[in-house]
Amino acid sequence: MKRIRAASVQFEHAVGDKEANLAKIEGFVKQAAAQGVELIVFPECCITGYWFLRDLSRADLQALAEPLFDGPSAQALMSLARQHHMTIGAGLIESDGESLYNAYVVAMPNGEFRRHRKIHAFVNRHLSCGSEFTVFDTPLGCRVAVLTCYDNNLVENVRLVALQGAEILLAPHQTGGCKTPSPCCMGLIDRALWDRRRENPEAIEAEFKGPKGRQWLMTWLPARAHDNGLFLVFSNGVGLDGGEVRTGNAMILDPYGRILAETWKAEDDMVIADLDPALRENCTGVRWIKTRRPELYQALTIPTGLEKDTRSVRFGKG
Repeated sequence: MKRIRAASVQFEHAVGDKEANLAKIEGFVKQAAAQGVELIVFPECCITGYWFLRDLSRADLQALAEPLFDGPSAQALMSLARQHHMTIGAGLIESDGESLYNAYVVAMPNGEFRRHRKIHAFVNRHLSCGSEFTVFDTPLGCRVAVLTCYDNNLVENVRLVALQGAEILLAPHQTGGCKTPSPCCMGLIDRALWDRRRENPEAIEAEFKGPKGRQWLMTWLPARAHDNGLFLVFSNGVGLDGGEVRTGNAMILDPYGRILAETWKAEDDMVIADLDPALRENCTGVRWIKTRRPELYQALTIPTGLEKDTRSVRFGKG
């Protein structure tokens, strides 16, 4: 891995308006290119919109979905990747002709695509879950993995991509400000605070920094980077999303779980950081992986009977 300049973007998507969302993506790519960015990460389902998907019929989802990689959105990303010599990741709904997926597509300036299908999809019962881990080499000279939102919550998923040689984890999300059965994390944000964000930015930023946003992320996100010796690029939606207010908090972490760059602004924003490969050479996570004892871990692959569908857990039904 060589030194890489990476960017993480948060933005408020327009519901179902792929043209408008791609225009925002293009604007951020141009800003990033002017600052020498080589890798840019956009949020989960930022091309299509996200939380409104829960109310769509299969026919509605199919109308919104695109094939990968010949669809217009993927091709638009590839055009930007080639024009600006940048690796670009963004999320949308994919149709393969039979199944529908919450997909994340990465377009690389050498003309190659990679796709991640969210392993723990739950927003709509018509979306199928992916069943593969996405780890690949890039023209940047580094090995990259993608895990989408809930995928990152399970420690096994992040460890598995690290074992497959990932050096950088792209972690696109739509989270924070969520209705949740948990008594001490996340929770809904008053819509009025978002609507008055320019009059009173301190009030909404306090929510974004608190347990509904950054404070919750800090209980687990740094551990994913630290324990696995990965750079982690966290991208998230911000603002209104189907009646909830996403908290943004775009950030980039190093392999020690330290924050290299972050924002808590209540608006579209981008953060940039240089990823220094020397930090991985003897970091804690890399050393810990080398001292694993796989012969002791067979129990991790045996069902306990406690397993539940992601949808039931996410919506507090199990």
